[in-house]
Amino acid sequence: MKQTPLHHNANADLLALVPRDASRIVEVGCSSGSLAREYKKLNPQCEYIGIEFVPEFAEVARGWCDRVILANIEHMEDELFASLFPSDCWIFADVLEHLYDPWSVLRRIRAFLLPDASVLACIPNAQYWSLQVRLNSGEFRYEDAGLLDRTHIRWFTKTTMIELFRTTGFAIVEGGARVTTADEPKREQALMGIRALAEAVGGDAQAAVENAMAFQWIVRATPV
Repeated sequence: MKQTPLHHNANADLLALVPRDASRIVEVGCSSGSLAREYKKLNPQCEYIGIEFVPEFAEVARGWCDRVILANIEHMEDELFASLFPSDCWIFADVLEHLYDPWSVLRRIRAFLLPDASVLACIPNAQYWSLQVRLNSGEFRYEDAGLLDRTHIRWFTKTTMIELFRTTGFAIVEGGARVTTADEPKREQALMGIRALAEAVGGDAQAAVENAMAFQWIVRATPV
């Protein structure tokens, strides 16, 4: 299967949630290391470790991360995994949806994480209005990148994303929706339909519309 393309742009919204005084950060699926590049400008003393399973991507990321581990987080050996702790922050920038079992990965991290550490994530919103339109019209086709990236394995709405963290030992303490400022033709018409559907089935129409506006969710979660 074709891999998600290498990207060089750092997620500014996610970067804003990363603790500025972290001693060690672990980013899973670090791609080119762009987030490490930007964070190290703010905190050059931090040890920034990237985990990447695409060899070509890992090689690029080594230019920005202090260390890059070529591995699949879902199959990492116990000894290597344990060596990543203590760590102040784990980052999943558009990665959890690519895992077969993100629940197990988060539980595994939770078992080692100190109380004041955190997990950050950016997660595509399966409830985004354009995805609902595509599903409704039968045009739900996988693509090389974006919300319909063909390598996405799991799908989350706001509700199920919250459940993902709650059931794995975390509480979401910060974050919110990423809403595009680009012109989106037919969005208003689609939102009218989404509101009507929610009302027809006795749902919360306002919440349905608000949650359909987010194309991604950004969260910071801490152990409970």
